[in-house]
Amino acid sequence: MKDTQQQKVFPQSFTRRDFLSTSLKAGAAAFTTGLLPKLKIDANCQYNVLFIIADDLRPLLGCYGHPEIHTPNIDALAQRGTLFNRAYCQYPLCNASRTSILTGLRPETTRVFANSTRFRERLPNAVALPQHFKTSGYHTQSVGKIAHNLSMQDDAYSWSVPSWTKSFYVNPTQNPAWRALEVEDDELRDGKTAKRAVEVLEAIQNTRFFLAVGFHKPHLPFYAPKKYYELYTDENFNLPSSRSFPDGVPVISVNTWFRDFQDIPDEGTLSVAKTLELIRAYAASISYMDAQVGRVLAQLDALRLTENTVIAFAGDHGFHLGEHGKWGKNTLFEVSLRSPLIVSVPGQTHIGVKTDVLVELVDLYPTLSDACQIPIPSQLEGISLMPVIEHPTRPWKTAAFSQKGPGNSIRTDRYRYTEWKRNGSRGVELYDYDVDPHETINIANLPENAQLVNHLSEQLHAGWEEALPDISEQISVSQPLPWDINNDGVVNMQDLVLVSNSFGVTSPEHPKTDVNKDGSVDIIDLLLVAAHFGECINPKAPAAHVKIFPEYLSQMKEWLTEARLADDGSDVFRQGIAALEHLIHTTVPLETALLPNYPNPFNPETWIPYDLAEGADVHINIYNLKGESVRRLSLGFQTAGTYRTSSRAAYWDGRNAVGEPVASGIYFYTFQAGQFKATRQMVILK
Repeated sequence: MKDTQQQKVFPQSFTRRDFLSTSLKAGAAAFTTGLLPKLKIDANCQYNVLFIIADDLRPLLGCYGHPEIHTPNIDALAQRGTLFNRAYCQYPLCNASRTSILTGLRPETTRVFANSTRFRERLPNAVALPQHFKTSGYHTQSVGKIAHNLSMQDDAYSWSVPSWTKSFYVNPTQNPAWRALEVEDDELRDGKTAKRAVEVLEAIQNTRFFLAVGFHKPHLPFYAPKKYYELYTDENFNLPSSRSFPDGVPVISVNTWFRDFQDIPDEGTLSVAKTLELIRAYAASISYMDAQVGRVLAQLDALRLTENTVIAFAGDHGFHLGEHGKWGKNTLFEVSLRSPLIVSVPGQTHIGVKTDVLVELVDLYPTLSDACQIPIPSQLEGISLMPVIEHPTRPWKTAAFSQKGPGNSIRTDRYRYTEWKRNGSRGVELYDYDVDPHETINIANLPENAQLVNHLSEQLHAGWEEALPDISEQISVSQPLPWDINNDGVVNMQDLVLVSNSFGVTSPEHPKTDVNKDGSVDIIDLLLVAAHFGECINPKAPAAHVKIFPEYLSQMKEWLTEARLADDGSDVFRQGIAALEHLIHTTVPLETALLPNYPNPFNPETWIPYDLAEGADVHINIYNLKGESVRRLSLGFQTAGTYRTSSRAAYWDGRNAVGEPVASGIYFYTFQAGQFKATRQMVILK
């Protein structure tokens, strides 16, 4: 019988530091959920979570200031969320870092420092991130690499169903470090992962879910379809600024596994040609992974889940590409510790924002909990980033903490300071990023830096608790949103109607109806309001999951038609039209109805629209004039709403049950949704 009682992971002797840590974290949780305006969550349906993690990915992405890297999908995610420009892992090794992320605890607490250690052996009663969501009523599922390997990942406490992953082992002694393969995406590991994730989303779309998707690339070996290599040439890249260790640094372990590959020499600095070749291969692997991320995000959009899903994208640590003569991770240099981190929360006020505050991957667990408004466990050793997401420029942590073996390191706004062994007995490192961004000179032993070294050493030994932000600071309430036309604290149907009623009016009663301030009120202003529908800044405002009354349906359809006619392909139209379509789809009609198919007559395919006043299993049977069954469309359970557009209406390809095109003529179709039944006529004209 399993012991379901959660046990403390702290030592039995409860020290002043333990008390301080717990108090700060509890205060931070209260601060996050108490002082900030609530984001838009239906009380009956908390946000879903899509957590995507990539292996060995440094922030070499277009959205991180590298336009030469082709990552359109991750870049697009950054445009609808918050990009953390300075996020750091707690241990630059796969298992140790992922364990810290999944437990919300730091390596000194998990005692996981190697890839072979299972965290349950050290912390049998720890509550993992997916486990916390599972016990909060979520369906939790994982696809691909989430923990270091499947035996560690398939934790019965954490997942609602067994984990799914595909192994892909390459013997480095018999293979090169990179290959451009003449294969389709789905023939490799990450393509299979994306395909499976798309299928899982389809299956769980009607449940409240926490889905973790782990991609293997750009981890070595750099094997990817050839088309991603063709995005680059060696000329796209530059050599690392420093290809050797800084003077006076302790001996740091070398990635010997990298040297095992057939095409890599056993020792020495790689040639210029080989270095550029491998950087190109790493970039191609990133682009392959980005394409798979895009497939998952596209499915989220297609299923209309994006607006109700928190999306987090991260790498588990950084990666050397020849910097300091190293390839791989497992050092305490910046490129090994800095990770990409992007978080998108539905309805967040600031989107497409980059923030330079110092954050840590251990913060992901409390952040996702806070975003979904489920309790933040008090034992966590990170802090929710929701205050930063709402106010990206606010003061935050004074340092990020990382460790590796006997080394401990902090990253402050300007410096990285590292001690090896107790009190730096095996060496000390100090780098000033204002003057030496590539860590070429260790300045720890310069006499003029003695006071600075002492100060940073004290900060390192004070620990992460002392680096937390001042949670007593109050955040001022934001000004009214420009698309809240009547200033009632929530963007709702009244605001859309006010804009619509002001079309063409030279002096509108509500000046804010000219949202884009171009001197006229038109469909663009309405689309800007629609794109922000449900947002609110006043905690006392009506619930943001605003009910749309059926009497507005015809008016919204008119707005949608006008928007489509004026559509110029810009983001304003793309986002606004999508918002209007969503409002129409989620409007619950007064009664269930079967509507005429379109086009009618048709050849060779048609769509059958309908309305559902309540959720029901939907079936459509098509008959010829003799009453013979031609085709049965079983749509399964459909939630209440309107199903009037091509993307939602029932689709018939004009073929019978055995796949043959049917002849021209008159046909009938019966529609059944629960107890409701109706029959209509359709015409095929070839």
